[in-house]
Amino acid sequence: MTSRDAPLWKEAINDEMDSIMGNGTWELADLPKGRRPIGSKWIFKKKYHPDGSIFAYKARLVAKGYRQREGIDYFDTYAPVARISSIRTLIAISALKGLYIHQMDVKTAFLNGYLKEEIYLEQPEGFVIPGQENKVCRLVKSLYGLKQAPKQWHERFDTTMTAFGFQHYSADRCIYSKHTSDYIVVICLYVDDMLIIGTHLEGILETKKYLSSNFKMKDLGEVDTILGIKVKRTGGQISLSQSHYIEKILTKFQHLNIKEFNTPFDSSVKLKVNSGRAVAQLEYASAVGSMMYATHCTRPDIAFAISKLSRYTVNPGIEHWKAVGRVLGYLKRTSTFELTYSSSNGILEGYSDASWIDHTSDSKSTSGWIYTLAGGAISWASKKQTCIAHSMMEAELIALAAAGKEAEWIRDLLMDIRLWDIPMPSIPMYCDSEATLSKVYNAVYNGKSRHVGLRHNFVRQLIESGTIKVVYVKTSRNLADPFTKPLTRDLVTSTTRVMGLKQQ
Repeated sequence: MTSRDAPLWKEAINDEMDSIMGNGTWELADLPKGRRPIGSKWIFKKKYHPDGSIFAYKARLVAKGYRQREGIDYFDTYAPVARISSIRTLIAISALKGLYIHQMDVKTAFLNGYLKEEIYLEQPEGFVIPGQENKVCRLVKSLYGLKQAPKQWHERFDTTMTAFGFQHYSADRCIYSKHTSDYIVVICLYVDDMLIIGTHLEGILETKKYLSSNFKMKDLGEVDTILGIKVKRTGGQISLSQSHYIEKILTKFQHLNIKEFNTPFDSSVKLKVNSGRAVAQLEYASAVGSMMYATHCTRPDIAFAISKLSRYTVNPGIEHWKAVGRVLGYLKRTSTFELTYSSSNGILEGYSDASWIDHTSDSKSTSGWIYTLAGGAISWASKKQTCIAHSMMEAELIALAAAGKEAEWIRDLLMDIRLWDIPMPSIPMYCDSEATLSKVYNAVYNGKSRHVGLRHNFVRQLIESGTIKVVYVKTSRNLADPFTKPLTRDLVTSTTRVMGLKQQ
């Protein structure tokens, strides 16, 4: 290393090796006959604050997991992560009920999992032990890069927390809660980042102490940033912002000469499949993917535009690029928007909508739904329907069923963590189709489409179980409307405000 940052990178490498050796990740051994060791490499990364300043130099020793053989070196590899909807829901409840939110980071999380398979690793570059050059590392615990490393880490964390009285739940396997006579503590784990939410500071501190006694932890105090999302608490409000991330996107694509726009999508534009040659396909996919992360986390106002544009990533044309430029221009004008939750609105409600056929070549409609709590959006989606609806009513029913699945999940999550009043009332689901409303309160579906009949029965089941109640709302007041079609400037302004999006 010859760069000016060389001392910092060397320090990061030594820290990583100290963690590995202190953790007892491997033991030197002779390679058994017929076995093949896998190699490793060093990965270097700078970690940044939301404002763009560097706060850490990270060096990671990563196993070449692509050389592992299924059925010999690994078997099951699945590991869950917390849903971003779970994180937003917990933050909304925290704003509503004035809960404490702290954050911790697990140092070298994947080194904590115990391996069940017998895996051998070549001694890492720069750390070959003199006189034992022919030996290999027999892995006792998992290492970054191994296919089963995420699964083994989650199993270790799960076992550790349940031993301390925490429970995990089927709604989200990465949400844990502990209830005592004195406090409630909820942990939300996203790989190695975690939020610790509690009714009393005592419970949070007790949990931190326990975590630190089992893993190498970094206590970050009150939450400031999670998954690159800036979290700001002001009085009874909590706001989420990705302004610095959006600025990075705009800088990356500044060569497109981005102009500001008041709406994310031009209502007069009808995009079609490009029949000619693709125009900068990889860059198009990168632009759409970058904006997709923003809409996935804090920007429901661009969900329809990104859903629409993502359908053309295989072969984009000039018109698709113009539409991308418009979304970027809208983000440029609204880069400082914050998704805000407050203590003043404790109503959980959902909205569902559909646009029939939507001028697509495959005759499929678009579903849209959104749920709000504490004055801000906690879950939303804009998706092309997977089947063809034969009428507007059928399209609305398909959208309502999709929204109903999310309502069922949100209800299960809130019932699990028990930070919500029990018994929980039915979630009001607003729909602007009187025909659909009449149909879902009719016990019999007499249509000939089996796939729609199944959705009708599902929505009926949700109503009868008390999960949701479907309520009529005028189209002008349907908050799901911008998830199915482009809107005018005034409607974009009014709907974003109701979603909880506010200027910094």
